[in-house]
Amino acid sequence: MTTVSGLPTPTAYEHLFTEAHTVSAFDGPPVTDAQLQQAYDLMKWGPTAMNITPLRVLVLRSAQARARLALHMSEGNRNKTVAAPLTLVAATDTRFHAHLPVLAPHRAELAVTLEGAPERRESMAHKSGLIQVGYLIVALRAAGLHVGPMGGFDAAGVDTEFFSGSGWRSLLVLNVGNAAAPDGVRPRAARLRFEDTYTEL
Repeated sequence: MTTVSGLPTPTAYEHLFTEAHTVSAFDGPPVTDAQLQQAYDLMKWGPTAMNITPLRVLVLRSAQARARLALHMSEGNRNKTVAAPLTLVAATDTRFHAHLPVLAPHRAELAVTLEGAPERRESMAHKSGLIQVGYLIVALRAAGLHVGPMGGFDAAGVDTEFFSGSGWRSLLVLNVGNAAAPDGVRPRAARLRFEDTYTEL
């Protein structure tokens, strides 16, 4: 996927960004554990604050597990989740500080401070977790998969259903698989211009 210069090829850019779509309907072979592992091995290198890497992922492969999740999805996302071959609940671990001695040994002492600062941990985990979700979506595409990210769900309900007592907090739900052609994707929607989004001082 690289040129002689070491940069991604135009085809790789298309696959990961310019021609990639949010997918609503899936078909084709099942998602393999190897593909999920490949995506993780790419995603884990994305930056987070002090390398706290708080993203945690719940894999819902069975119809029964996805039906439990569907109870907490918004109406427009419920049927898509039930029909998907596999769904990931991307969550953030508010107890990430327990891993600081391994992930950030130069700041290992901060684990003690953060133990008594749950609001600070929640904020740190939320911000860095969202960064990692963005990398996860691109990494899943790089592993040959299509993704349908969804924010329409009852986060408190999902957390109670799946994460009670764990310290995990749900961020986003991702349906994952191979797009059904031609109904799996909608036509490309417009994007804002560079000039509309960047300001220089």
